[in-house]
Formats: sequence, structure tokens, C-alpha cells
Amino acid sequence: MSEQDDLPKIGAPATRALANVGVTSLDQVAEWSETDLLALHGVGPKAVRILKESLSARGMALK
Repeated sequence: MSEQDDLPKIGAPATRALANVGVTSLDQVAEWSETDLLALHGVGPKAVRILKESLSARGMALK
């Protein structure tokens, strides 16, 4: 599995927004706050909810 495959399905705009800032894995997502993620163009509340759920499933959380 590549690092890109680590991210859940959050939609193309949100995936591109994360890739544009160098975030390609859930480990990297965990270094961000919800506020900072929402500030990225293309990342909305639904994408953040999915990311939080995926992190929670691994015993992780946003910063």
C-alpha cells in the first residue's frame, strides 16, 4: 500500500488540497488541526469528519 492509499476517500478536491501541502498519509493529517484543515481550499466539513473517523479508528486524532 502506498502512502496515498492511506487516506480515506474524501473527494478529489480535498485530496488535491492535502497533496498540495504535502499531506499524503493519515499520520501527516494527524499533525494538523481541524481549523487548519478547513482553511485549505477544497477541504470541507465532510472531508474533515471522514478524516477524523479514520484517525479515530487507528487510535489517533487531529492536533
